[in-house]
Amino acid sequence: MLVSSLVLLGFGCLTGVTTVLFGFGGGFIIVPVVFAVVSAATGADAMHTAVATSTAVMIVNASTATIAQARSGRLRKEHLHPLLEFIALGAVLGAVAANWAPESVLHVLFIAYLAVTIVDSLARRGFLDNSRDAEGARPLGKVASTAGGVGIGAVASFLGVGGSVLTVPLLRRRGLPMADAAAMANPLSIPVAVAGTAVYALATPTATYPGQIGHVNFVVGAILLCGSLPTIALTKRLVGKIPDRVHAIAYVALLVVVMITMIVTALT
Repeated sequence: MLVSSLVLLGFGCLTGVTTVLFGFGGGFIIVPVVFAVVSAATGADAMHTAVATSTAVMIVNASTATIAQARSGRLRKEHLHPLLEFIALGAVLGAVAANWAPESVLHVLFIAYLAVTIVDSLARRGFLDNSRDAEGARPLGKVASTAGGVGIGAVASFLGVGGSVLTVPLLRRRGLPMADAAAMANPLSIPVAVAGTAVYALATPTATYPGQIGHVNFVVGAILLCGSLPTIALTKRLVGKIPDRVHAIAYVALLVVVMITMIVTALT
């Protein structure tokens, strides 16, 4: 238990960094590590527990980062609304669907989701090479805000990843610098996290653990937050100081690392 707690604490610290720099409120880091910890303990409902706990942690991480980013002036209202509302709608649909999905399906779809995002970011122009400045950013169209928002919310909630992997490339290609696109991902992740946590907490798992309500393990979540919250406070000082292209490359590299980790856990 001690080793597992230390591992969770360490990954919680890493989550704090990714929340601020990349808009990953926890999903891509938390899902693999919680899956591994729960699998080692009992193995029952491991993926559901990982996804559900991820959404609960994201509420706190994304909210904390949003407050910090709002104070720095990086949040843009014209890109938040109405995307925020439609993401919330999609999040409810995705969370309900995830409760009915088999463990193996969630795991495979999580890996596929990462692979598609990586290829898309590398193959299509506008993500790694973005020469537009902040004043040249284009507003979102109606289709991107409505249908796109529902789709982002549904996929993100279904996989417990917050939506940053969809919103960051979307906003990036609208001309936002990487620091601003990542900052915007945090408030856009909050409705996904809230909707997902509510649905998962009301679920009936096949096995329960101490401190767990539904599929959400609050003990594991608390340990992760003990690492992430102090790290968020420290990492926010780096925002805007990393070269834009380096920031974008690091984003894709992180996705590759997480995908490899998930593939390894699937084979073991």
